[in-house]
Amino acid sequence: MTNAYIIILNWNNWKDTLICLESVFRNDYPHYKVVVCDNGSKDNSLSYIKSWADGMLDAFSTPEFHLRNYMFPPVPKPIKFKDYNKSAAEMGGDIGDKESKLILIQTDDNLGFAGGNNVGLRYALSRGDFEYVWLLNNDTIIRPDTLSHLVKRIGKSNDIGMCGSTLLYYDKQHIIQAYGGGIYNKWFGFSRHIGAFNDFNKPIDQKSVETKMDYVVGSSMIIPKKFLEDVGLMSEEYFLYFEEIDWATRAKKNYTLAYAPESIVYHKEGISSGAGNNPKQKSAYSDYFFIRSRLLYTRKFYPFVLPTVYLGLLLTIFNRIVRRQYKRVVMIIKIIFNRDYKINSLKKY
Repeated sequence: MTNAYIIILNWNNWKDTLICLESVFRNDYPHYKVVVCDNGSKDNSLSYIKSWADGMLDAFSTPEFHLRNYMFPPVPKPIKFKDYNKSAAEMGGDIGDKESKLILIQTDDNLGFAGGNNVGLRYALSRGDFEYVWLLNNDTIIRPDTLSHLVKRIGKSNDIGMCGSTLLYYDKQHIIQAYGGGIYNKWFGFSRHIGAFNDFNKPIDQKSVETKMDYVVGSSMIIPKKFLEDVGLMSEEYFLYFEEIDWATRAKKNYTLAYAPESIVYHKEGISSGAGNNPKQKSAYSDYFFIRSRLLYTRKFYPFVLPTVYLGLLLTIFNRIVRRQYKRVVMIIKIIFNRDYKINSLKKY
């Protein structure tokens, strides 16, 4: 039985995906299958991933690469794989296939974070041969025991719906990105990662973290099969951002959130969306979807706090004026009034 499906979403970033896969196929959890969902990449990502699985292409790293020991030397190849289009995958693919450790799915379009991952989730649910699904970002590297610690923590209670890892910065491994999840302020529509920028050597109070968590960071999030059957898949209305907190909000009456401190994930953060940890360097693409999703979520769950969220957006507009990002001011105003906005124009600024 496939005990856990590891779902990795790729979009025009096959080089990072190969590095991630090299670390994932070193993990010590015995019963797993890896599902890579390609979100309509234009860089022939799946061809490169297939070449890697066949042993014809190595993941790139240099001898100086600080996390090299988690992805080098290359895992034995070839790795048996199956590839499917979206419709075939969502029907469970080749139901008789028990040997393939790697499943490659072409979604044919950029379906967003939720949409792309949901294709992998539907594949797993159609097969039904699992207990857990682990959503893992492709711009990550894991330790061999990362998944084992997640399974150990989430298996301690039937009430746990999601469990997160300790996220560390890819280039600064001693700095915390998040203790599993974050805190959300519904009054202004802002979130913050728990433990952000703490030193990794600082003691972690697991119980304290879990009492604070409003959501699990989607970069590393394990979910039991029962949760998927009860709550459903991620909402695809957001496209980017707020999918995790939407999921957690829908489930909070019946499920709790958990954190596995010893489950370590090194994460680049914001590679695909242009949302790094420096607000001044946030891309217009990231800005657009964060503000849009912030309002969608508020209107859906907490419409009574819209006045204070709008007040917060006035401060955001002032901030963009100070930065002389005038086109973004127009963008924010159109989002507030639900006016159509051409996403392609965001590349210009």
